[in-house]
Amino acid sequence: MRSANCSPISYPMLPPTHQHRMWDAWDMAAELCLSKLTSLIHDETAEYQPSPFFTEQLIAFEVWLDHGSEQKKPPEQLPIVLRILLSQCHRHQALVLLGRFLDMGPWAVDQALSVGIFPYVLKLLQTTAPELRGILIFIWAKILALDKSCQVDLVKDGGHTYFIRCLDSVEQGTYPEERAMAAFVLAVIVDGHKWGQEACVEAGLVEVCLKYLQVSTPDGARSEPLFLQWLCLCLGKLWEDFTEAQILGLQAGATNVTSSSLLLESLSEVRASAVFALGTLLDIGFESLEDGGDGGFDDDEMLKAEISIIKSLLSVLSDGSPLVRAEVAVALARFAFGHSGHLKPVAAAYLRSQPSSGLSGLHVNIAGSGYSTPKHYIPPGSILTSQIGPLVRIGGDSTPVIPDEKAHASSPLATGGILHGSPLSDDSSHHSDSGNGIMNHAMRRPLDNALYLECILAMCTLAKDPSPRVSRLGRKVLSIVGIEQVVARPIKHPSSSVRPIEPAASAGVRLSGLARSLSWFDMNSGHHPLTFRTPPVSPPRSSYITGIRRVSSLELRPHSLNSPDSGLADSPLGYTGSHSERSLLPRSTIYSWSCGNFSKSLITSSDESEDISARREAKEKSALNLIAKSQHNPVSKLNNQIASWDTKFEGGTKATLLQPFSPVVVAADESEKIRIWNYEEPALLNSFDNREFPNKGIPKLCFLNELDDTLLLVASGDGNVRIWKDYMERGKQKLVTAFCSITVQGPSTQNVNVTVDWQQQSGYLVGDRVSRDIPSIKVWDLNKEQLLHSLSSYDCSISALAASQIHESQFAAGFFDGSVRLFDIRTPDM
Repeated sequence: MRSANCSPISYPMLPPTHQHRMWDAWDMAAELCLSKLTSLIHDETAEYQPSPFFTEQLIAFEVWLDHGSEQKKPPEQLPIVLRILLSQCHRHQALVLLGRFLDMGPWAVDQALSVGIFPYVLKLLQTTAPELRGILIFIWAKILALDKSCQVDLVKDGGHTYFIRCLDSVEQGTYPEERAMAAFVLAVIVDGHKWGQEACVEAGLVEVCLKYLQVSTPDGARSEPLFLQWLCLCLGKLWEDFTEAQILGLQAGATNVTSSSLLLESLSEVRASAVFALGTLLDIGFESLEDGGDGGFDDDEMLKAEISIIKSLLSVLSDGSPLVRAEVAVALARFAFGHSGHLKPVAAAYLRSQPSSGLSGLHVNIAGSGYSTPKHYIPPGSILTSQIGPLVRIGGDSTPVIPDEKAHASSPLATGGILHGSPLSDDSSHHSDSGNGIMNHAMRRPLDNALYLECILAMCTLAKDPSPRVSRLGRKVLSIVGIEQVVARPIKHPSSSVRPIEPAASAGVRLSGLARSLSWFDMNSGHHPLTFRTPPVSPPRSSYITGIRRVSSLELRPHSLNSPDSGLADSPLGYTGSHSERSLLPRSTIYSWSCGNFSKSLITSSDESEDISARREAKEKSALNLIAKSQHNPVSKLNNQIASWDTKFEGGTKATLLQPFSPVVVAADESEKIRIWNYEEPALLNSFDNREFPNKGIPKLCFLNELDDTLLLVASGDGNVRIWKDYMERGKQKLVTAFCSITVQGPSTQNVNVTVDWQQQSGYLVGDRVSRDIPSIKVWDLNKEQLLHSLSSYDCSISALAASQIHESQFAAGFFDGSVRLFDIRTPDM
């Protein structure tokens, strides 16, 4: 047009394109085609040779993928690649390269959407070619991880049926990873989208998901943890605020499927997802009660289903993973809101009958039988902190206490978290996973009072959980049933140098750091090979993209909801409930956090793998050199003191620990203050409080993974175990996980003392309370964050425990009668 002295004009004005490099590509393609016309016209026997233009553009795009990045200029071939998708012979290669590009990050997905990828990949969902299935699912997972609003167009064009067919596919070559991504896509489609929920229910999604959650499946797909996790999350989002789907799930036996073996799975993310799915079923009957019943599912059946769900939730109350316990607290909050009128009198009666228990410090407001407005169940003026300390009854005795200045800013609805950026952080809990269900305020049919009492005790247990996030959730649940708490700090002497605990830095870490290396004892024992590689969660499998790795939540760092690369919508589509009521309930975070994993790179970089291997080999070599050096050093007398310094512990040192391969010593006192020194300089590296309300000191300190990224395990006298990361960096310590190593029923842990020990080779932690009671030795698998064994068939109590660092799975126990007994966890009796 410009050659004809015409100036193109548009409204709104578009940037000038007459100098774009795409015109060069067009000119070259046109010239190549025109150059062949002469031979075709003059020689009738000449055979037409297809233009190599598309092939050359794909090669150029692949070169850019090998060397490009977000900081470099976007690939010029991207618009051409979209056109290549229309060419059947080049379609598969173009999709694979497009998938590699989208895997580079949210910026790449945004770039692809800006050039018009959406209509192309939406139309491709109509294809039945099996070789395109895997890469299409991958591309859609990447798109929906950034832009949830695409769910509307997917349902409108019937794209959800394609993913349901992929989920239910039994064809050879369909990997569980592909099905997991298909379940993720379907979960996003139904997330807060009523049309999507209705369409997927009509297409039989409930039955398909429950079929593959059974104990055994013909193709063995159930063994894939990520597949199980997203089946549960998909069902939870399908059931959320949708009574028809809930009834279909209960009629299909959903409570039995999701609570039977899923709550015992080795991966904590799977267990948490199963708890989330069960919690969404607690909404069952609220809408149908108003409508006079629905679908032939009567009130008695609903009541039985609710009882079954609650018992399943209580069975994982002592799970070793804070992620699971947090989901239990969220589910119990939904239950407590619906049954508050029945729970409050039971709580009041129990408190009156237990004047000497720790619950005597709780005040129950039993005015009224239920909540008519949200403000009725959030007690105004409740004073709460991140840990439950000494409790006093409101208006009770005049025991002198020192009020906590920080407590007023730590309400059940707005509190600063310690584990920011993780699924256990309050930052992410402020956002909704499309809500937790709007509750009906009508009086529910009562359950058994014994079950109500179990729920109240469970809420109290959660309120004193060692994980800050879980304890805050537990106190929110207690506030729903009208239990108010006043927390006060114990009186300290003016000369005390112990300061209040400082919130830890952002702990965006999961227990992936616990992937154990072999103990350094093995390196010198001669009985084990010098192998330090930790096996993956499951064997890698081939896939449609070379080098793709299996997506396991254990391998990925937590992802905060609505962070720049999550792309999740702030509010669900089709939501009609009251936002004020919904915002007052604790929120689940497992779904949003799991969604964030798909925004990260899922394709293994060979360079990154080589760097990790090189770093680990360097650490192993350094450790071997130090061991060899120590063996040739002359023996020193004990009176040859190496170092000495003042710990400034007023109450004396309670526990000490030396790092095996560096001049570092860790010490703790009675008030659970932890200090780390470099004894060669000497210099104080870090100092922090293990907990805000110290109880009985720290009887045990242990190092986890001495040959890798070392973690510090701290066992408190009340049985709570906390694992810290970056403990040697001043003010940057991060709480990785926390759990109670012993079973303490009821609201109090007073007069409890424990003994624990850690075994590096097996990843087991053994523990028991030191008392004259019947012993109950607990064996925890920290890799799975699960209780492995519980031994209680002995007539004498435990006084000491020690795990063998040479023989795997063996530990010794000392008893109060003077005997010492050796146990092997691998024996059938255990």
